[in-house]
Amino acid sequence: MRWSPSVCIGVLLATSALPPQVSATEFVISGPRAMGMGGAGVAVTTNALATYWNPAGLAMTQTVDIRAQGGGLAIDRLGMGDALNDLEKFNTSDMSPANLAQAQEIAARVNQPGAAVTVNGSAGLYLKGHLGEHAFGFNVSNVATGGGFVSTPVQATQPGGVGTPITIAGQMALRGLEARQLAFSYAYAFSDKTFAIGITAKVIQGASYNGSTTLQSGSGVSTIDHFGKPTISTTYGIDIGAIYRPSSLIRFGIVAKDINTPTFDAAGGGELKLDPQVRAGVAINPYSTLTLTADVDVTSNKTFVPGVKSQLLSLGIEQTILTEFLSFRVGTFKNMQDASTPFVPTAGLGMRWFNFRADAGGGYDFREKGALVSASISFTF
Repeated sequence: MRWSPSVCIGVLLATSALPPQVSATEFVISGPRAMGMGGAGVAVTTNALATYWNPAGLAMTQTVDIRAQGGGLAIDRLGMGDALNDLEKFNTSDMSPANLAQAQEIAARVNQPGAAVTVNGSAGLYLKGHLGEHAFGFNVSNVATGGGFVSTPVQATQPGGVGTPITIAGQMALRGLEARQLAFSYAYAFSDKTFAIGITAKVIQGASYNGSTTLQSGSGVSTIDHFGKPTISTTYGIDIGAIYRPSSLIRFGIVAKDINTPTFDAAGGGELKLDPQVRAGVAINPYSTLTLTADVDVTSNKTFVPGVKSQLLSLGIEQTILTEFLSFRVGTFKNMQDASTPFVPTAGLGMRWFNFRADAGGGYDFREKGALVSASISFTF
């Protein structure tokens, strides 16, 4: 089985249709503009997506914005997908010592600490309005993450002894959490938009998943239908944010998400918490059509894969032309919690026609074979 980018994204979309799943507490890149700029959005997002990125951004522009977006990220960590592909194609009828050695090598690759397939994504409808310096936002959205990792180590054996068929067997755990959110935001700008603060209150319905699938040589590895029945519970979350703009050339932003540590019922018993996240950002405008931006996770965020944490550094550039008729974006991001991971390149494009706008963004991790993609349409007045 080859975990190509399209298959990984398919896993994300299919598991989100179970319905969509949200994971522990890694920061999910939401929206094609941020995705095209390497995942940076805290200081630059002033449209309706500010209800997710930083509610203070709502007050930085006096616009009405209606926006729908969806996207996802899938990562094949440490070559897990290639190892599972070799497991599926393994020749069980070859009983030679050389084939046994190959089986042991496949098992070792699958069992590597940190080897996993992880997915996350978001989708929803976002709205923004204003009344003078007072800004309001609303969204109905899903933010989802999940992952698959080895729970029972894969072993290569000859159960019947030397000269008998070789088997490779183990088990993969599948974990996921969906957060279906109904969010309300309020923001206010002071001193001619030099400073803005905002707050988002969310009602969150969580769907926790806890499943498993068998890893067996010579047979396909099925994941989509093995996440299990979700455990549903409802709670609330609170985000707060601020933006400081000392001049028209530079803005600083910071957001703290889920500061009340929303807690859900975990599938299989116990509790599943969304730990607070803090992310900071800066945006620089050397001139009106060029934006340079950077975000960094202040907190180290958990994932569903044991031993794997997420703490992203995101860098991006946006150049607009013809009064924003076209917007070109490039960026990169890196997980600072894993020194071995590369910077992942991203790019995006936006087109504006009067009040209508369409945007797309994506990226690809050439080493880990991870892919991300996002698209949105909007009307801004």
